[in-house]
Amino acid sequence: MESRDRVPAAGAERDTGAGGDGPSGDGAGPRPRRTAVELAALLAFLAASALVAWLGSQATISNVTGWYASADKAPWSPPNWVFGPVWTVLYTAMAVAAWLVWRSRSPNRRAALTLYGVQLALNLAWTPVFFGLYPAWGSAALWLALGIIVALALAVAGTVLLFGPIRRTAGLLMLPYLTWVIFASSLNLWAAGNN
Repeated sequence: MESRDRVPAAGAERDTGAGGDGPSGDGAGPRPRRTAVELAALLAFLAASALVAWLGSQATISNVTGWYASADKAPWSPPNWVFGPVWTVLYTAMAVAAWLVWRSRSPNRRAALTLYGVQLALNLAWTPVFFGLYPAWGSAALWLALGIIVALALAVAGTVLLFGPIRRTAGLLMLPYLTWVIFASSLNLWAAGNN
């Protein structure tokens, strides 16, 4: 009987998704505190994404109407107004994906979130290199940016592979981001070869 009593306690350590009660199942567990911590964590992941987006936009704003306006762009390049809404959705989805992994009790979550942080840093590095350095470095900046975005695509693919087994939804939320980064890589390659 004693080992049976331990099973629910061990099960309570696992992430059961939204809702759920304490180990006793009577709602007397420390759920309000946990909910507050989880909400704060979600806001932190969203804030980190928003910060990366805002910092990237600082390099973009001054150059998208500058050198980039007259640059030779890929024929499949969408209009500039598309990028803002797409990135907003992608940054939100990736923050939620990271939060879902953070909420899990998987032993692999640390490695998954570390790689998530690496890809976020690469994401942050790409924009100022591509947009900001071109006026000073010319096409060398675009080739350097291509190296960064290829590394970013690999890091995002790795993140998808780590997130998926922990939380399937988290892995799926990262797939549109991976697709967009690969698409953006093609735009970067064209720009590097033609400017």
